[in-house]
Amino acid sequence: MTPAVRRLLRQPSAVRFAFLLLIVAACGALLLVVPLPDPSELPRLADRLGGLAPVAAVLAGALLLVALVPRTFITLASGAIFGPLEGAGYALTAALLAAAVGFAVGRLLGRQFVAERVRGRLARLDGWFARQSVLGVVTVRLVPIAGYGLVSYGYGTTGARLLPFLAGSVIAAVPSAFGYAAVGAAVTSPADVNWFAVAPAGLGLVAGAVLVRRLWRAERRRRTAQG
Repeated sequence: MTPAVRRLLRQPSAVRFAFLLLIVAACGALLLVVPLPDPSELPRLADRLGGLAPVAAVLAGALLLVALVPRTFITLASGAIFGPLEGAGYALTAALLAAAVGFAVGRLLGRQFVAERVRGRLARLDGWFARQSVLGVVTVRLVPIAGYGLVSYGYGTTGARLLPFLAGSVIAAVPSAFGYAAVGAAVTSPADVNWFAVAPAGLGLVAGAVLVRRLWRAERRRRTAQG
């Protein structure tokens, strides 16, 4: 841990939370002004890297996800470079690493600020995140409420546990990883397209219904207990 990071962590919680918001805002602004490369051009870069290409792809993918680049692009690019199966594997590894980094940043910079201020319904919501199982994380991840990196930062500010969060993040990413990697591979090899590509949308709708039902049942049990 560098001296600058240690000084930041000694700052009041409001200062750390403001710095977290600044990171998110800066990443969002960069997305608007910096164009993403064409996935079809990436295989030539991988050829120049040789045996280091998988490691570079995972690290670069994780960094881009933390910087709020959509996971769809990362997976498409990975599929275009390495093919549908290897591409999906490397994209999932990058997603796991990015989830851990985003969660850690959110926890270090935002958790204390949130914990000191949540009241009422927000406190119950924070408690729901703290009790959440792997299935709950999977459900939230599959609902298209925010980008992958932003959700990771947000989870870090809650009372959620790290291991269920990481497991749920990877499980939720599996269907779309294979689907979008197959589409990315089709950029250089059209025969690699398969029906996994339609899985993300269907799973997202199912997950949304499950999440709404879970929240509704939890709220009904709470009201019954209070009555």
